[in-house]
Amino acid sequence: MSDPERAMLLSVHPRFATAILAGTKTVEVRRQRVAAPPGTPVLLYATAPMMAIVGMARIASVQVASPREVWSASRTSAGISRREYDDYMSGATQASGLSLEEPITFEDPVPLATLRASGSFHPPQSYRYLTGEDLRKVAEAAPATAAALQGALNDPTPV
Repeated sequence: MSDPERAMLLSVHPRFATAILAGTKTVEVRRQRVAAPPGTPVLLYATAPMMAIVGMARIASVQVASPREVWSASRTSAGISRREYDDYMSGATQASGLSLEEPITFEDPVPLATLRASGSFHPPQSYRYLTGEDLRKVAEAAPATAAALQGALNDPTPV
């Protein structure tokens, strides 16, 4: 699992994490280009006040286009109002719409304090790619989550 684009860690507000895991929000929008192939596992880090990895999903597709085009394609699936979207995208020339599928809620969220105890963990401002070593650290920090990670990554080698 040494491929740096094997998985992604995505920081999202708790309300969006909840909606993604419930399947009511199927597109996550970002202000920058996201280059991740379909099938990429995405760990969902819910920001304050939760501050924990709460689950995961898989990228079905990524649309990179102007903010207007991304809104047009994702407005019914993005889980935000037009005003919120416009405020977030203000000044952006490019946007990405990440279509997510197969959400899995972790029975035991992995708190930031636990992640930091296993090494120098810093949640990303937006997102970052995870290496196999990163995933091993998450699995070590939260053994209850290791099985979900293992199954979702479809990797025969232990995490």
